[in-house]
Amino acid sequence: MNAPHMDDLDMQDMQRLANGDEAALNDLMERHGPKLYHYLFRCLQDQEDAEDLAQETFVKLYQNRDRFDTGRKFSAWLYTIASNLVKDHYRWRSRHPQVSLDAENDATGESYRDALPQVGPSPTDHLQAGERAEAVRRAVAALPEELRLPLILAEYVQCSHAEIGGILSCSAKAVETRVYRARQRLRSSLSSLLETA
Repeated sequence: MNAPHMDDLDMQDMQRLANGDEAALNDLMERHGPKLYHYLFRCLQDQEDAEDLAQETFVKLYQNRDRFDTGRKFSAWLYTIASNLVKDHYRWRSRHPQVSLDAENDATGESYRDALPQVGPSPTDHLQAGERAEAVRRAVAALPEELRLPLILAEYVQCSHAEIGGILSCSAKAVETRVYRARQRLRSSLSSLLETA
């Protein structure tokens, strides 16, 4: 589906939603839900959190349907809502830290993961491509929020720098700089992986 056609459908559906046709929300969710979920999953690195925030994004969209600015692109508004929820979630996580399964148990000196029974293949059975993908996911997750969000929006959601600037309330030039810095950090942290590829 080409973008202008999708933009027209989004505008029509938002108008329907504002006029009380709640089925329009289903159409918007069907059209944007999968891509939104993947964006949230890449940001949060947790399937349940991504599912919860995807639902919460559409709830907020519904609650604020009368505030939608028809002069603005719908997807930019949707990702602005989602990105604000991600930022809130990051703040919540920082106040409620969780213990990683890779953390060392002070009593035994082993990671908590080692204490769990093996289910499925061991890490050595994974394909090299899977290991690379995990290394990239970890490296992206380790980026600071100000670099991670623009990079994910640019690379995985394929938003333009101007759209990302609208979503994150900054200039397109700032987005360009942040995406560049994020890529530089990834190249540096993944240099050993890139050399063996």
